[in-house]
Parts: sequence; structure tokens; C-alpha cells
Amino acid sequence: MKPLIEQFDIGANDVQSIVKNTLKDADDGELFLEYRESESLLFDNGRLKNGSFDQDKGFGLRAVAGEATGYAHSGELTKAALNRASDAAKAVTHGYHGNYSAAPRGTNKKLYDELNPLSSPSFESKVALLEKIDSYIRNKNDAVRQVSVSLAGSMQQVEILRADGELVHDVRPLVRLAVSVVAAKGDRLENGFYGCGGREAFDRFVTEDNWQMAADEALRMALVNLEAEPAPAGTFDVVLASGWPGVMLHEAVGHGLEGDFNRKKTSAFSGLMGQQVAAKGVTVIDDGSIAGRRGSLTVDDEGTPSARNVLIEDGKLVGYMQDRLNARLMGMHPTGNGRRESYACAPMPRMTNTMMLGGQYTPEEVLGSLKDGIYAVSFGGGQVDITSGKFVFECTEAYRVRNGKIVAPIKGATLIGNGPEAMKRITMIGNDPKLDNGIGTCGKNGQSVPVGVGLPHLRINAMTIGGTAV
Repeated sequence: MKPLIEQFDIGANDVQSIVKNTLKDADDGELFLEYRESESLLFDNGRLKNGSFDQDKGFGLRAVAGEATGYAHSGELTKAALNRASDAAKAVTHGYHGNYSAAPRGTNKKLYDELNPLSSPSFESKVALLEKIDSYIRNKNDAVRQVSVSLAGSMQQVEILRADGELVHDVRPLVRLAVSVVAAKGDRLENGFYGCGGREAFDRFVTEDNWQMAADEALRMALVNLEAEPAPAGTFDVVLASGWPGVMLHEAVGHGLEGDFNRKKTSAFSGLMGQQVAAKGVTVIDDGSIAGRRGSLTVDDEGTPSARNVLIEDGKLVGYMQDRLNARLMGMHPTGNGRRESYACAPMPRMTNTMMLGGQYTPEEVLGSLKDGIYAVSFGGGQVDITSGKFVFECTEAYRVRNGKIVAPIKGATLIGNGPEAMKRITMIGNDPKLDNGIGTCGKNGQSVPVGVGLPHLRINAMTIGGTAV
């Protein structure tokens, strides 16, 4: 792949000179260059409904002076566009004389291959695969009424140039397979979903074993929900399954541990460093250095290598996720969490792969401990208030449990609570921590980035359940 810095209509040395002049009085900043190819196919209701292929290229130029950020971007790699961006970005340094920060440390680690997953299989092969999945599900059960199957992939090439001439390069593949099934019983319709993906090529996800597993799981969930009873409302002890239910940890706790919210003291965890914020035994990490995972990054969007960052250790708050700006202002170190959706956006502290580590109990012991409770296996949408920590999450697969045994699936269950309080009500931690299957996307301030979430089986006492039973 041709270096992006060489695609300007001026030489690389001239680009570096403009960046150096822009940032001469700044505390930090960089030129972020990006080229992206993306493709998505949706096979819905027995036919190819949508197909898209996009290419995008551009740059963002940032200057940081104290707490202020000057940012300008363009989809043109030209001297004229770069000079206009320079004038806009360095407006924040007018009359300001900062000390330009040292470059991020280098890394020899590669967490994924530099490849373009869109190069294979062919478009025709992908469409044929989606059609095959659709037929497989429809032929498997007469209750199936609708099938939606999608394949999506992208390749993102980035380069980050600093005023000191430091140039960082990364090529990031990303793929995703998603299957949704609607099943019917009489007049009742219910949905089931399964998705998987990662920073790799399509090869693993389009094998027969994998797509059949995804199809079977989506159909299973739809059929389970057809038999589900209305969820009860009240206060119950709850067990969360391992994997995807970690989205609750991500939303209710993870966002509150991002550096910008804590620097501005708008997080429920502000000012609690070193204090007990969760039950003993609870350890939460954010790890962007796991090879091939959806939320992983060889380097973040400021050029800092990703890392395994411990946030909560044995219940105590020990760290935040930091980009360079907030780390500098808080007297801390960047943690490799400076992320942006595209060249059109300035970076900010974001999660990568956020999960809770395992404990001493088997999943059977955790579930078997419930006398009268709820087993939450999968979540859909959720909302959280960062300042108060209050959250609401909808269960897409859940069960009523009595005397340690699953007695019936339930639908319409909503988990309601407060992140810091829920963390202190954890009484059992399973020994089976795992990340989700590679489908997570996180939104913050209008920007979306791919992430991973995870948990072991987990028991939380006295949670409020909003139900539909009357």
C-alpha cells in the first residue's frame, strides 16, 4: 500500500514542514491520515436487499494548547487544504507557548495482519453464501418467517505524523457476520440474533461450520423466545452469563472510567482513585492488545501502542483509560485509548476490549446458587447516565430460575440499577471469563468505534427487574 503521506500533491518533506509549523507552539497534536474501504451486503426476506462499497480518504490536523483543541479536516490531500487546516488548527496557539510533548513509545507488536479482507471471497461468492444461509434456516424449521443475513468488512489504513517527524503506520482489517431470524407461533412473532467478527479476513467466518453455528444459534434464540413467559417485576438476585452480557459492564462502569469524564469530574467514579468501588474479587481490565479482537489496536489513533490496563483491582479503583490530552492534564500516562471514528473527528478516551476477570466458581455453581432469580444470557439496547451511574438494559434472552434450576424463558425483562452500586453487590464470580463474539460498537459524543466486551458468569444480588407480567 502506498504511504498516505506520499499521496499529497506536495512532497512528504513539505507536509512535515507544514505540520511542524502548525504545532510549534502547541503542547501536542498530529496529522492523522486515513484511507478506508468498506463493503456491506444484506440478504433479507429471500433476496439481496442492500449492497454497498465505499472508499474514503482524508486527513485531520490537530493542535492542543492546554485544554483547548484546534481541529480541522479535509477529504483532499492537497497543499491548499493542508494550509487551510493549519490556519484553523493553530488558532488555539495564538499567544500561547507550550512545550511539545514527547512522541509515544514505539512498538514492534502486530495484533493483526496488514490485509484487505474485501479482496476475497468474491462478491458473487458472498451473495451465494448469504443465500445459502437463508435457505438453511428456512429449511430447518417451519416456524421461520423471516431471515436477515449480513456480511460487512472494512480495511482502514492510517498514518500519524507528529511535528518532530515521528510517523506511525497501521492497517486495520475488520469483518462481521450477523444473522437475524423471526419465528412465529400462531399470531406471536419473536426474534433471535447471532453475530461474530474480528480483525481478520472473512476466511474463518464463511466456513460451513461457523455459519451453520451462527444460523443455528439465531434460530435457537427465536424459538426460545416463542416459549417465553412475561417477565416478573421486582427485586431479584441475577446471574449474568459470560461473554456478551459484559456490555452492561461496558456501559454502566466502563464509560465512567474514561479519563475525560473523570478530569471534568462528571463521572460517578470521579475522585475515588484507590477506594473500594466494587466487591472484593472484582478485577476489571481494558485490553486493546489481544490479537485479532474487534476492539484491539496495534496503536491507537494518536500513535500510542495499546496495552492491558487494569482499571479495578480486587474491588479498588486503580486506573483510568486515557488519551494523551487528558493524561497530560491529569498528570498520568496515556494508556493507548485515544480513539476517533475517522479523520473527520478528534480523538478522545475510548474503550477497546473491556472485561471482568474470572473468579473461583464454576458457571454451574453460580447459577445453582439462585433460589428465586433471573438468568440473563443476552442483552439488547441499554442506556446509562455517566454522572449518576444509573443504567437500564433490555434482556433479549433470559430465564426464571428457582432452586438453582432454569424453569422457564422470560421476555420483556429490563435490568435497572446503578453501576457503582451493582458492582458492590457482586457475590459470586465465575471462572469462565470470555469476550463476546466480535459484534460490539460503542457510541460516544456522536462517534462510533468497534469494541469488545466480556464477563465470566456473575451473580449480582438485589437488582431491580422491570417486567411485563400483570
